[in-house]
Amino acid sequence: MFDAAIAAAQPAHNVPPHLPQPPKGRLVVIGAGKASAAMARAVEEHWSGELSGLVVTRYGYAVPCRRIAIVEAAHPVPDAAGLAAARRMLDVVRGLTADDLVLCLISGGGSALLPLRSTG
Repeated sequence: MFDAAIAAAQPAHNVPPHLPQPPKGRLVVIGAGKASAAMARAVEEHWSGELSGLVVTRYGYAVPCRRIAIVEAAHPVPDAAGLAAARRMLDVVRGLTADDLVLCLISGGGSALLPLRSTG
């Protein structure tokens, strides 16, 4: 039962059935958390249209992706890499249109990995 429970929680099994319909424009993926890189990989493997993005995960949790940039940062104590990734993520979503779609992948640890606070 333990092995079945672990297998059922894997992003490769859970993400594809919940992918959105293709937008008129681009799909931009952003995300943060210890499982965000694995989720990004599952999106890439099942998305045939235009795709780009950035996710930040804990050091040692990165997985290879071709179209979505993977950044590693500290967890549970935030570091400069997480701050830089948060700023970069804002740049990734700048300039989107109503035809574009943002898919946000969040898992445990996301708040420590994106330590940028509002200045407004």
